[in-house]
Parts: sequence; structure tokens; C-alpha cells
Amino acid sequence: MRVSFCQMLLTGAIMMNLVVLYYVSRTQQQMLKHRDPGKAATRRSAISRAPGVTVLIREFEDFENWVAGAVKSFLRERPEQPIVVVADRLPYPPLGLPAQPNVQVVTLKASPDQPPHVSRPEFYIHTEYTLLVPDGVPLDSTQQLDRLLREFEAHKGKVHMVAAPVQTAEALRCLQLRVSLKEWSAVYSLSSARLCDAVDGDAVVLVRTEDLFNLSQPMGRPLLTSLFVQSSLRGWKVRVAESVAFSSYHRSLFMSAHNRWKADITAKARLAQLFRDFGLRRVVLANGKEQWYGCSKDTPRCFGTVHDDTPEYLYEDRWTPPCCLKALRQTTKYVIGILKSSGVRYWLEGGTLLGAVRHQDIIPWDYDVDLGIYLEDVENCEFLRSLDSGSVVDENGYVWEKAVEGDFYRVQYSQSNHLHVDLWPFYAREGIMTKNTWMDHRQDVEFPEHFLKPLVPMQFAGMTALAPNNHRRFLELKFGEGVIENPEYPNPAKKKLQKVD
Repeated sequence: MRVSFCQMLLTGAIMMNLVVLYYVSRTQQQMLKHRDPGKAATRRSAISRAPGVTVLIREFEDFENWVAGAVKSFLRERPEQPIVVVADRLPYPPLGLPAQPNVQVVTLKASPDQPPHVSRPEFYIHTEYTLLVPDGVPLDSTQQLDRLLREFEAHKGKVHMVAAPVQTAEALRCLQLRVSLKEWSAVYSLSSARLCDAVDGDAVVLVRTEDLFNLSQPMGRPLLTSLFVQSSLRGWKVRVAESVAFSSYHRSLFMSAHNRWKADITAKARLAQLFRDFGLRRVVLANGKEQWYGCSKDTPRCFGTVHDDTPEYLYEDRWTPPCCLKALRQTTKYVIGILKSSGVRYWLEGGTLLGAVRHQDIIPWDYDVDLGIYLEDVENCEFLRSLDSGSVVDENGYVWEKAVEGDFYRVQYSQSNHLHVDLWPFYAREGIMTKNTWMDHRQDVEFPEHFLKPLVPMQFAGMTALAPNNHRRFLELKFGEGVIENPEYPNPAKKKLQKVD
């Protein structure tokens, strides 16, 4: 079959178009591949935000609230005011809100037959700013919003939020807040400045919508506590607008004793759950009072079985939870007291001695305490001499047991919480201290008995404990030269300590 000249031209044109389409498509794919999706999403979202403020009400209780009254007060002053009420699930009894298109209820727990945006409040907020309003706070005048906006604009670039006090019995206080996820802690303190890390007291807070919904948990409760913990980690500041104040219907809520009790226990449980979710085990309030949200004698410890000498929290770039360190200190002090009163010679061993030299405390990332004891003294202690098998729970709830891993002893904080102190029995053989069970640890080596003659006092974990003399030589024999000045995690092959300049 002969192919005409026209057919050849048509075929060539088609092939040329296909080549052009291929390269155009490839170029677009490369552009998409290298584009920052986060920036693109932020850019699209920012374009969709219009000037103005959306009122967001999140902090209320189903069983008694004044949400409907607050919503009506805002609509009375600003009929077109966009309002979003956010709840974990559909409130019951119903809130009785006005049936207006600018008033929306968003439930964070969506039904499985609904699309994902239904449970995401940010899809219902189209304004540049969001005003976080607690239950029982009305809008008295449209000037309140205007003044808050002017306050924000006047300090743009310095602050991420502006807070206005709610007129209740307690004044709004400016706080500094230091959150350390590595140390599982949050520390509040009073501040005299107008730029704060957090505020204490009832407040209405104005925040840029983009900032709010770029937080990992923007709708966590208690809302302001959640907001300030997350914002302090980002270095954000909040300014107290003392010239703007909101009145409160809040004092008329929870008039019955039952509802006051219910609101109180609900608030405490919610606060505890928030701190646990954020991995904060120790919280120091502005008055210096400590609150603990971690393990206790009645609960399991905060971490599971340790593999390769590397506890799971190190992989999360955290150190030992402070509640665990507290329990280890208590157990150590208790065990040393029993050993001393029983006539059992002991000394700080291995990493525990290293912590005493470096920190006068347990190493911040350690998960147990090691004590050496003289094997010949074991019979002096009633808890140890009866531990050929099984375990003994003493009158204070501590568990004494023979370790299943070898010929040594373990004292656990409680039957539920297995934080523990290990007791390693050594004996002298021709002037060298040795033992019957050896573990695959770098520091698990024999050493001359002269390090124990005499034992010397050393500050450790808030008490005076006994330790080998010439502790530097002792530790370098165990771990290697320079171990005191060069801290490292127990198993650097699995997880290395990031050095801080």
C-alpha cells in the first residue's frame, strides 16, 4: 500500500504533538514535585480568608450552658456576625441556637457516612481572625471587637494573640510559660509585662485564623490551656488588652451543687487528659505548686520493656519522665535506708555513680538505679535472705525479688509500677571484686577492692549516699577515659545523644 505525501505530513504532525504533550506534562510534574505543599496549602487558605472576625465558642458544658444567650447577644449587635460553635459530639440537650446561615454547629466526632470537612471547624471560618469566646460571655458593644482588632493591628509582628479580660472575681494575670517536651514539663510563673506566654483567668482571645488552625490540636480542651502550651512552643506572644473588657453571665451558671460538682470534676479530668495527651507529666503553677500527671504506685510506669538499653522515650527525643525520676529517687532512698539499718555495705554503681558525679542525681535519661552490695552481707537483710525464689512485698508496698535474669536482686517501686533499683552482689577474690552474673554491659567489669576501702559519702538524689573512692578512676575503668565529660546515651549504636553547644 502506497502512503501519500499528505498522510506522511499528518502522521508527523501527530507525532510532534505527542512529543510536545509529553514534555509539557513532564515539566508540570517536576514543578509539582518540588513545590512545598504546606506553603501552597497555606497560600490557598490565606487567599480564601476575608477581612473580619468569626466568633468561635468551644468552652461550654452540655448539661448547663449559656451558649444560646451569648450567640444572641453577638447577633443583636452584629446581625451578620459569623459564629461557629464547636463540640466533641452533637450537644444534648440541644443548644437552641438561632436558625441562621451565619451560625454553625461543628461536631469534631463525625458520622462515618459524612465527608471529612464536616468535622473540621476551619472549613466553616472564612475570616482573617477568630475570636475565642468562653461560655457565658456576651457582646455588649460592637466597639469591643473593633478595639481588639485595632490592638492586634497596632502590635502586628510582635504578637500572635490579643486577650481581653472577662469581668469576673479574679483579674487576668500575665504569665511566663516554659514548656519542655524533652523533660515532660510545663512551668508557669507570674510576669509583669504586657506581652505574655499565657494568661491566667477568664479571657476572650483574638487570634489569626491561620495561626489557630496551624496548631496540631487547635480545639483541645481546656481551650486556652491547650492554646498557650502549643503557642509557647512556637515562641508566640499574647498581649493583654486591658482597655477592652467583656462582661460575664458565667456567675449565673452552675447554681446547683450537683452541677457545680459535675463541672468541677469534668474540668479537672479534662485538664489531666490534655496534659497526658501533650506528654506533660509535671506542671508547676504560678504559685509554685506542683501537679503530677504521670505514673504512681497504683499505675504502670510511663514506659514499657526496655530493649537494647534504649527506652522508647529516647526515640521520641525525650528524657526520663519526671514522675519516673521521682519514684526512682524515693525507691533508692528507701532501699539505702534498709541496707544501712541492716548492716549491708553498698555503693553507687555504674551509671548511677556517673549520674551522682555529673548531676548529683540520676542521669536525666536513665531508667533504673544500680547499687553494688557485698555478697557476704546479704544474710543481714531479712528481705534479701528470704529471696531464693518468689518475691516479698514489704509493709510500704515495695517489692523485693530475686531477678530472673541472674544472681542479683531487684526492688520495685510497687506491684503495679516496676521502676526499680538493682542490687548487684560482689565478693572479693584475691583483692578483686567480682560477681556470679555478668550482663552484656560495657561497665560490667571486675575492679580492685581498694576502690571500696574506704567508701566515701557523695550527694545523690537529695540524700547522702556511699560511693567508691577515687570515683573518676573507678568510672574510667568501667566506661573508658573521659566518660564524665562526654555524656552519651546507654547504647549509642541505637540512639546517639545530640550534643548541644
